Amino acid sequence: MTETTTSMSDTFKRIFYRPPFVGILAFLIVFIMQGLGHTQMVLMEAIFGEQYVYQSAAFVGLIGAICLFFGMRMQGEVGATWLGFFAGSCLWTGWVEFCYVWAGDFLGVPDLMDKHAPGEIATKAEYLVMMSSAGVLLATMAPLLLNRETKCNMFVWLQRNLKLRTGKPSHNYERNFAYITCLETIYVIWFCYLALLFIYDENILGDRHPVTYAIFFGSAIWSIYLLRRLAQMWKVTTAIRYAIPTAIIGYSSYEIFGRWNIITDIWVHPGQYWLELSLFFGALLVAMAIAAFTPQHLKAKLAKEGRLRNA
Repeated sequence: MTETTTSMSDTFKRIFYRPPFVGILAFLIVFIMQGLGHTQMVLMEAIFGEQYVYQSAAFVGLIGAICLFFGMRMQGEVGATWLGFFAGSCLWTGWVEFCYVWAGDFLGVPDLMDKHAPGEIATKAEYLVMMSSAGVLLATMAPLLLNRETKCNMFVWLQRNLKLRTGKPSHNYERNFAYITCLETIYVIWFCYLALLFIYDENILGDRHPVTYAIFFGSAIWSIYLLRRLAQMWKVTTAIRYAIPTAIIGYSSYEIFGRWNIITDIWVHPGQYWLELSLFFGALLVAMAIAAFTPQHLKAKLAKEGRLRNA
């Protein structure tokens, strides 16, 4: 019995702790987290009401700050990367999104109604307010883009092709993976939000403009291309950091699909779709357990075996 159990355990590990499952699990975790983030906001507003929703949002952001603190102190790359991702997600939902909710309410900004679906909201007030943050995003991205220590594939590509290098990376520069992953999570979500909001603006394109259709298909194809690359990865932490833009770009395509009223956005209707959302939450927990609790030495061993076979 013991030998059988050990054999099943080894088989399970060799299936789920190697490509393509390493990358697919990371993608599913990030993608589902984007949807459940919307569900969390709806539930917080329903449970705590206007009187206490901002206090609860402040607490969610505080949880993110605590995750970041412990992640930045952590030596293990896997744990630090996961904590960085959850820190970025909590900080964005708690301190960023609800700050725009407060600003929209305080300034009396009306929701933008959907002219293609009478009575339905196309864009909530907080997202209209968020558009004003575009300058802050661009201003803070400039030093990140020009940072000689960056390992971001996109920034490295831009530095190389646009001749933007500011010097060689420091020798033996030690990266803090929680910090990197947290910042990446916040900026990718922020950038994709703003991209969609400006695309939806009727003064620029509008959600039914031919260019918007082209952007939808382009982002969907781009996401599939990145997912194929992600599915080839062995290293869990690299897969997580690569999955963040991949899944969020894919989720942006899903958002456009929902904007056209082709599908129902189940994430913002937890009362109606509680079973489906519960299954998604359960799948998220299982995927997180598989991805997070594999012994680091086993991951390294399997990765080495894979590289040797492909050599």
